Amino acid sequence: MGTLFLVSTPIGNLKDITIRAIEVLQMVDSIACEDTRRTAILLRSIQKDTVLQAKLISYYEENEDKRIPEIITALKNGLSLALVSDAGTPTISDPGFRLVRECVKEGIKVEPIPGPSAVIAALSASGLPTDRFLFLGYLPRKKGNRKKILKLTQKATGELSATVVFYEAPHRLVETLTYVMEIFGDIEIVLARELTKIHEEIKRGRISLVIERFRKTAPKGEFVILFHV
Repeated sequence: MGTLFLVSTPIGNLKDITIRAIEVLQMVDSIACEDTRRTAILLRSIQKDTVLQAKLISYYEENEDKRIPEIITALKNGLSLALVSDAGTPTISDPGFRLVRECVKEGIKVEPIPGPSAVIAALSASGLPTDRFLFLGYLPRKKGNRKKILKLTQKATGELSATVVFYEAPHRLVETLTYVMEIFGDIEIVLARELTKIHEEIKRGRISLVIERFRKTAPKGEFVILFHV
């Protein structure tokens, strides 16, 4: 049987890709990726004098049902395949969990190729305690469900001191921060965006001040939000 490699790719700066990740991407028969165009840009930046023979396969949430059987068959036939997301570590708030689960069921080897991850990068630079953290991924789109998750988080961390981390889209940022303030109070938070890119920004301050800032200036880029409770 072949091997499924979970290859972490840069979250911004293309130089953050690891030597091992490059070697795997140059070695595998196929690369499953969310956006073949974005992955092609990455491959062109790393191939140098090496000709990459790997075939790019589109793999995203909406076509997982179709792709998983195809990929499992290829792996059973001895082909090797790398799974990448648009940025960061596959399966972490990105497609791939279902494929990994199916490989485990079928006895197919799954090998992680660790590297960039927005949640870990933000946590390490936040200045908040890092010995224990609770990662919520992306909060639900529906307002009621978002509040519910935050209230459950408050209960879960009531007796467990931890740093809470989650992702949020720019158009929901102010609304979500308002919910956080309603539930946790006007606490100190950390916002990280555009990590490892030219306009990287890590801001710290009370939620009320952050909300006031982004009500005046529309937020841009995906955010990592962190606070300690």
